[in-house]
Amino acid sequence: MRFRSLLLVLLALVVALPATSVNAQLALNGAGATFPAPLYTKWFNEYAKNTGVQINYQAIGSGGGIKAITDKTVDFGATDGILTAAQQAAAPDVLHIPMTSGSVVLAYNVPEIEGKLKLTPETLSAIFLGTIVKWNDAALAADNPDVSLPNKDIVTVHRSDGSGTTFIFTNYLTKVSPAWASSIGNATAVNWPNGLGGQGNAGVAGEVKANDGAIGYVELVYATQNKMPFATLKNASGAWVDASIAATTAAAEGVVLPDDMRVMITNSTNPTAYPIAGFTWILANQAQADATKGQVLVEMLRWAVRDGQVFTSELGYAPLSPEAAMKAEALIASITY
Repeated sequence: MRFRSLLLVLLALVVALPATSVNAQLALNGAGATFPAPLYTKWFNEYAKNTGVQINYQAIGSGGGIKAITDKTVDFGATDGILTAAQQAAAPDVLHIPMTSGSVVLAYNVPEIEGKLKLTPETLSAIFLGTIVKWNDAALAADNPDVSLPNKDIVTVHRSDGSGTTFIFTNYLTKVSPAWASSIGNATAVNWPNGLGGQGNAGVAGEVKANDGAIGYVELVYATQNKMPFATLKNASGAWVDASIAATTAAAEGVVLPDDMRVMITNSTNPTAYPIAGFTWILANQAQADATKGQVLVEMLRWAVRDGQVFTSELGYAPLSPEAAMKAEALIASITY
């Protein structure tokens, strides 16, 4: 009887212990793009609540994310720019898995401007080339006949770190400006002709807010969170378009999406498209060395592409289209562990 009583007590204790899972004891480490950082913060908090899996993400810029996944110091990287041929050769096993898309806006700090500033491809590229240096330049005045522009110096602000946001922005400028294409080009880091540098999207937003007359490129959510005005842009069809979820989604419509999803959607010919938009990708090794972590990573990526998409719009990002989501799922399914 004494043995039976002891056994019953032990069984009761076991039943009372909190349930744990393998996933709850695991953590994934990732690093990279600041462009999707607000969304990833939301995703990873929600995923931890649902599964117990802790995901540690460091928003260090796309360049840092590419280096980290190449050096295999993280479980996944993140980028807004496609790997160059040299980068892909250094990490041939890395997949580009699209997570969402967003818009890069031109936020400005010119209190004298009342109403909406408009920028054409020509005036925008000239500002960052340094050939338009005053806010009341005749070319800007011609685009903004109903806006009083001050006689004030323009201060451009760019990313100081290797950045996918820079990749998207310079990809656009390379498409619309022959002078930019021949002298500066498209990359995650370029030799800027002038201006101030800021670390991450948050750093650029901070520099713009701190400098009278400043203009800089940031992801839409950083401009809205900081209550900063941003310019209306003329797209490839000649329409004036504000950055929005609908205009970001339109940028990807009519574009042929390759199976590897290494595609840029800047300067879309869609009449309703915002011209400076792009996908942001998770970088993952196709062959996972750690079977347990590999399985957890695959489960997290599937959740992000499926259930996680409901959180995109509330944070200013565009959900994946059905075609993009299907191709993302195929890439996730190709991961082995």
